Amino acid sequence: MDERERTEALAGLGAATLGETGGRGLPPRIRPAWPGASLVAPAYPVGCTPGDNLALHVAVTRAPAGSALVVDVGDVHDRGYWGEVLTTAALARGLAGLIIDGGVRDVAALERLGFPVFSHRIVLPGATKQSRGTAGLPVRVAGVPVAAGDWVVGDVDGVVVVPGAEVDRVIAAGRARESAEQGYFEALRAGATTVELLGLDASLIDSDAPPS
Repeated sequence: MDERERTEALAGLGAATLGETGGRGLPPRIRPAWPGASLVAPAYPVGCTPGDNLALHVAVTRAPAGSALVVDVGDVHDRGYWGEVLTTAALARGLAGLIIDGGVRDVAALERLGFPVFSHRIVLPGATKQSRGTAGLPVRVAGVPVAAGDWVVGDVDGVVVVPGAEVDRVIAAGRARESAEQGYFEALRAGATTVELLGLDASLIDSDAPPS
């Protein structure tokens, strides 16, 4: 499976399905910075010194076109590590998007430019640009390990990281789950219940209604 095929497959399955079939879900605090943002791309990991975004400026110049920056900022989340200037630079370099466990700003510009961003929060104060960091080396973002070669999928349901060595297996498992769910949908429309289909123990639930 080549990169285009992987991109299409991961996008078609979406974060929710992939999170059930081997993708590593990021915490729900990391959400789309603007409505409708979606992202499927190889990851380019970045590590910032808390409160400083020098590593992001450097990463924009080094990350491969088509990749998404996936950024750890330590325990200082209330800084605008990213905004319109870096977005313009990233678009000029052909980058696909940003996932950051920290703050961003200039959200109206990010939406207008169509640059998908998933962040911890929206904040006003900026970051310094003078401290050490890493670009392209493995990091942990919100506790989830991310390395070059992994894939990231972000949509309205959240963000997952798919390890590069497992991406084809995760896609296959996701397709199998999707196929099974299609069978559920057909059975439910025909009158089956989720209790029946999933083999759930309804006797555990006290109720004043007789069994249907």
